[in-house]
Amino acid sequence: MKNHILVLALSSAFTTSVCAFAPKPFIVSTTSTINENGPTFKSIIAPKVSRSSQICASTNIDLDATVASTSSSASTSPSSPQAIGTGCSQNPDLLFAIEEATTTALASLPPNVNIDLGIVYVSSIYDGQCSPTKIIPAIIDSIREKSNNSLQKLIGCSAGGLIGSKLSSASISTVESEGEAGVTISLCVLPDTQIQTFHLLEDDIPEELSLSRLSPSAWKTAVGMSHLTTKYGSGSSPIPVVDDVDGVDDDDVDAESDPVSFMLLPSPSFQNDLDDFLKGMKMAFGPASTVFGAVSSTVSSLSRAKLFRYDVDYPDSIQALTEGCIGVAMTGDVEFKVMLAQGSKPVGGIYRVVSGQESTIGSIQLDEIATEQLQAVEDDDNDDDDSGDLEDEMNEGEIDVKKRMAAAYKKAVIPKPVLAEANYLMKTLSDDEQAYMSKFLLVGLERNIRIGKSPSEILRLAAGLGHRFTVHQVASAGMKDGSVTLPLGRVDVELGTRMRFFVKDGEFAKKEVAAIWTGYKKRLSDTSSDDKEPFNPSGCFFFPTIDRGQSLFGGKAGFESSAIAEYVPSIPAIGGFFSNGVIAAMDEDDDQVMVHGSASCYALVGSKSRRPVYSAAIISEEINQDDEKSKDNEIAELAAAAENERTLKIANDPSADSDVDKPAPRSEDGELITKRREIHAGRALTVSTVQWSVAENMAKPTSVLEGFMWDKETEVDRFRERVPLSNLLSQCRLYDMDPTKPRPRNWIGAVKAAAEQGFVIIPELKRTEPISGSLRKRYDVKKLTKQFVQGGAPALSVNCDKVLFGGVLEDITESRDATMEAISEASNEGMVAPPILASDLILYPYQLYKLRLAGADAINLVVGALTSKDILYLSKIATSLKFSVIASVTSEVQIRNILKLGSAIDAISLSNRDLETFAFDNTGAQVLNLLKSDAMMEYKEKYPDTAVLAEGRVGMIEMEDGKGGKTANIYVQALKDAGAIGAFVGGGLADIKSDLSEYIKSLAM
Repeated sequence: MKNHILVLALSSAFTTSVCAFAPKPFIVSTTSTINENGPTFKSIIAPKVSRSSQICASTNIDLDATVASTSSSASTSPSSPQAIGTGCSQNPDLLFAIEEATTTALASLPPNVNIDLGIVYVSSIYDGQCSPTKIIPAIIDSIREKSNNSLQKLIGCSAGGLIGSKLSSASISTVESEGEAGVTISLCVLPDTQIQTFHLLEDDIPEELSLSRLSPSAWKTAVGMSHLTTKYGSGSSPIPVVDDVDGVDDDDVDAESDPVSFMLLPSPSFQNDLDDFLKGMKMAFGPASTVFGAVSSTVSSLSRAKLFRYDVDYPDSIQALTEGCIGVAMTGDVEFKVMLAQGSKPVGGIYRVVSGQESTIGSIQLDEIATEQLQAVEDDDNDDDDSGDLEDEMNEGEIDVKKRMAAAYKKAVIPKPVLAEANYLMKTLSDDEQAYMSKFLLVGLERNIRIGKSPSEILRLAAGLGHRFTVHQVASAGMKDGSVTLPLGRVDVELGTRMRFFVKDGEFAKKEVAAIWTGYKKRLSDTSSDDKEPFNPSGCFFFPTIDRGQSLFGGKAGFESSAIAEYVPSIPAIGGFFSNGVIAAMDEDDDQVMVHGSASCYALVGSKSRRPVYSAAIISEEINQDDEKSKDNEIAELAAAAENERTLKIANDPSADSDVDKPAPRSEDGELITKRREIHAGRALTVSTVQWSVAENMAKPTSVLEGFMWDKETEVDRFRERVPLSNLLSQCRLYDMDPTKPRPRNWIGAVKAAAEQGFVIIPELKRTEPISGSLRKRYDVKKLTKQFVQGGAPALSVNCDKVLFGGVLEDITESRDATMEAISEASNEGMVAPPILASDLILYPYQLYKLRLAGADAINLVVGALTSKDILYLSKIATSLKFSVIASVTSEVQIRNILKLGSAIDAISLSNRDLETFAFDNTGAQVLNLLKSDAMMEYKEKYPDTAVLAEGRVGMIEMEDGKGGKTANIYVQALKDAGAIGAFVGGGLADIKSDLSEYIKSLAM
């Protein structure tokens, strides 16, 4: 059996920003008095203490004695179930959120049992709302008031994002929130398990150099863990053994020692000593120890992580801390199974380290045999992949990727500096992979394992064999010699070790998650025997890093937690938080523990003796009708009490209503109601892997469009900070005076002229779609523009939005320059450079001037995001800048809104997009209905010269051709018949491998 350790800390990158401006550390303890209503609490702020062996200033309790304090569920029969209940709440009021989360967790536990351990994660959004000293007393009071249960121990920390679960019929549903207010509480009933709490400080941890001079017992004594060793006696319950007492030393403990499971929650300042601490734990508790955990996080760098601790044996030690390490040690009938997801996709071949020392890699050389073996396996796997071969994704005329890789490998046989090889490899990667690799260089070192027949990462994980490579982010690089250095203390590089390059990839991460849980189920079936029940988890602690939520999995919230519930459908509870790193071994057979800056840790907890697991959902189905009704009534009463209190709170403060499941608000005519960003309520913004917020009160958008608007406002604010509007206007005047600068071209005139020859296809250049992700493996604006010009496009649309579509303002300039180059290179002297529409969410005149300087010829206005007054104002300014103005609409109401604005609009583009979700109507009916609507008829009658266009999945939507088949041409013809003169085509052109001009002609026929 293994020892188990859960560690939570802050990454080194985050620690610097937090600690540099943090106030003096404090320790908050609480004294208690007993009265007829139970204990009451009084908070005391105590100064920082320097050693764990010293006395707490507020309580006169020796911390070594505290470590030795032990409580457990009373000796129980093997039939007593293990149970974990998790509750979560996103109530904006902290104390109400605690009450709601506690109520939900209690409803998932057996009645009338003591709660052995509580774990709480509190969003740092609540900072400043109330004192952190109120959190633990609020939890204790809530448990006491709502049940006959009592809480024995509790630890917790602040967090930047939360994961929880809710009862849903016979299973659970998961909840994930990132950068929002919330509380998650897990309450654990662990029969025959001894639980001990403790607090360490960074000064307690011996340095790495001293480890060789310390015995395990001496190291434990130094850190205040001298009592954390047990042996089994003659009975079934473990008996504590104290080191160096009565001649017993834990250095001599035999193989029958009861393993100790540690859950550690270090503060930010503990980060510098974390590596030394982990190495000391491995030395003191042996290679059998299992280390898992997470790096605590906050939403904003202005917040400071806090730790919470309560121990019933020492009620005076209720603490809210900002330094040191809170922890809990568990022995007895408890077992953990831990898995790690790295989310890193291997790219390129396999190399061997040729030169380097300690944590620095100097030069590498291609391992030809290992690379060929890997390619053979991956090629076989790709043959069965519905996505097809990689070369099918390449545009005609582009160099075959595999040939480029082969050429790269031939050169890589010669030893080369790591950076030189990385730069060469980047040229063979996709656009997104290049962008990532240019910012973050990830290298994986092969673990000391048997490769066998599964050299591929995904195949190994699915077979239950674990990761082949341990991925590290390069800490520094030598610009002179091309070497790279990994984080100090994490790894010692050995010459001859195999190495690969890695990048972050959402699709690969999804496959990895599925493979890990498939491998878990396979290992479970392989280790099951007739004489012992299989491992049955009572809960899962889930700790992803803060960059592995919606930002990695394509905007889908709850992907990983839902995967846990899918692969382990009987699991009663899932709880955790988004962290700034996780701490774990690579798999159960690995004894090396380290901090992973971007990963997910899954820790399943169960019983070693395979005692029953209590599940409120399953119990509710199996008990008889009367008992079920009684249980339901009990749960309903608890939930109703919380709801009544919440209703009362909302009645007094309507802003307290935080129901996240309700649909976006709409007006009486069915239009989305969107609000501009509130001055005093910011949104969380992603900066690298750290989440920042710009205000204490976290506003939440009610629709994708509203969130898009808020992010765009923030983006414009940043532009204004660098270049004020007055300066921008001066630049525009100078630009217009310069005869060498290009003048706006008549975009709408070019479209109307082309419409005289037939239906107009307007190619749209965009990097990504909010729903489907990247449209092309390689997004080359210059190359695509030239292809479209040579294909005969009369006009172009270039999406320069960065928030949802991955564009940049420079794409406009680059595309315009490319049109002129394409004309100069063309053999057809009569070819004209097509004008360019800048596709963006325009909310301010400031953006129009920026687009003018970038070289745009036309702009689009999203009518659903603007008031009539805004549309009129922006269209007039755009006209003064010689822009063609296109209004994008999704409803009849929006058509009628622009009907009142006069002739300022040059074209209307009818869209198949749903502005609430930004998904498309894949049937195309939305645009067809708008074309035939009364509002459109009225508009055409009043403004017959206004061009009518279509957008959204044109070229991809297919309709029946009357011959039993479906083609995209039929839908295009339907648009033409209904009155559209042309359409924007983006994703429909992304996968075209044939002659582009012929395809455009065929689509427009």
